[in-house]
Amino acid sequence: MKTKKIELYIHIPFCKSKCRYCDFCSFQAENAVIDDYITKLKEELIFWGKKLTKEEVVTVFIGGGTPSYLKEQYIKEICNVIFQYFKVSENAEITIEANPGTVDLKKLCTYRESGINRISFGLQSTIQEELQYLGRIHTYEQFLQCYNWAREAGFCNISVDLMSAIPKQTIHSYEKNLRTIAELSPEHISAYSLIIEEGTPFYEDENLEDLLPSEEDEVRMYQMTAQILKEYGYEQYEISNYAKKDFESRHNLGYWSHIPYLGVGLNASSYMDERRFENPSDMKQYLKITSFDELYSQTRPLSVHEQMEEFMFLGLRMMEGISRERFAQTFGTQIEAVYQEVLLHLTEEGLLEKRAGRIYLTERGQDVSNYALAQFLL
Repeated sequence: MKTKKIELYIHIPFCKSKCRYCDFCSFQAENAVIDDYITKLKEELIFWGKKLTKEEVVTVFIGGGTPSYLKEQYIKEICNVIFQYFKVSENAEITIEANPGTVDLKKLCTYRESGINRISFGLQSTIQEELQYLGRIHTYEQFLQCYNWAREAGFCNISVDLMSAIPKQTIHSYEKNLRTIAELSPEHISAYSLIIEEGTPFYEDENLEDLLPSEEDEVRMYQMTAQILKEYGYEQYEISNYAKKDFESRHNLGYWSHIPYLGVGLNASSYMDERRFENPSDMKQYLKITSFDELYSQTRPLSVHEQMEEFMFLGLRMMEGISRERFAQTFGTQIEAVYQEVLLHLTEEGLLEKRAGRIYLTERGQDVSNYALAQFLL
């Protein structure tokens, strides 16, 4: 039987403190809870590793939360279980998320020795006032130290996260962020706009709106990101992601290209055999799980319409767009038979273009991508 490619996501929900904009499943926890969680996480990994014997893991992403908040021994144990029980591709991309202020040289060396070959630093801004308002626990100087340690530990694939349209940010300060990080020459930069999510401290802040950049400035920040980063050798390959040649995030490309993935840990989502299923978001419920197979068996396959929707709004996030031929091969029908009116409408609005058998968001379409992509919901 032919080996299937699969991606593996591991969720570490623990943080030193929660940022003011964060709506992810993350929180502070006592050591005893962390111990119990890692034990259950390894149990889940072993279960799936024994079950998925025909699948080849091509990427691993350890995300959170703040995975680097854990003792390095925990990360080492997780990696050992992955390599022991899964068929991991020889050239697999294995990423860990890290926050400045939570790693040192010893931790980073342990990550490399454990098989991790890519690190993603959550910086967000180089300016202290902006960092403080976001609720970040680190300074830019701490990030710089961690970045240099990562190079010393042998990381040749480093990604840095930056955020735009944050409180008190100006066009000038955002440009400073971009150029400061680009001059460090990480292999990858994720630059995304702040979204105010319900249930976060930012959402409850009545004064926040007065501190946010205007919509016009937010659009300008997005447009200048690609322009400035191109000067430093970065190509935009997705709405919010920029990379040097051959350093695109393979894990994220897998999501957008519909490669099946297994999510392990609290609140982690999976997509396999055209099914989506999700672990509990409550820690007590997760720790009490006795059969991980039940979560999978209780789900229904996605409908053809749901699969079409995902094909469109995930694929159109990428600069290379979607292939009309692949749509026809996947669903047995031409794309116009399903989306004729939407394609016509968005093309007339100047948000979509068709070229060489592919469909793309235009530059203007990228500016209003949330609106454009929503049109493909059936």
